Amino acid sequence: MTAEETVDTFIAAIERRDVDGAMPLLAPDCEYDNVPMGKAVGHAAIRATLDAFVTPSERVEFEVVRQVAAGSVVMNERIDRFELNGKSIEIAVAGVWEVVDGQITLWRDYFDLETFRRQT
Repeated sequence: MTAEETVDTFIAAIERRDVDGAMPLLAPDCEYDNVPMGKAVGHAAIRATLDAFVTPSERVEFEVVRQVAAGSVVMNERIDRFELNGKSIEIAVAGVWEVVDGQITLWRDYFDLETFRRQT
């Protein structure tokens, strides 16, 4: 898979709320930098983060508005939507991804934390 296909496949697994299916697409030492909230490094830490908001959600959608890829880097602009505890959450996100040998080594998301907090 190309870097872009790897990211697209990962996003599709997250949208299905399939954390188990998403994890093999992450390198063992992957860094997930949820910029306003902090970093999670490695499978255990990233799984804990995903289990906190993906697993309990009734619905997850990452609407990719724009996406570009160059070599191992993928950048996308998204609208991330979650249905969590009966509440709809929608946040604009800019994502940066690095993929090496078919696995995501860096996933960095930028978004406004206050927008997220107001909805939760």
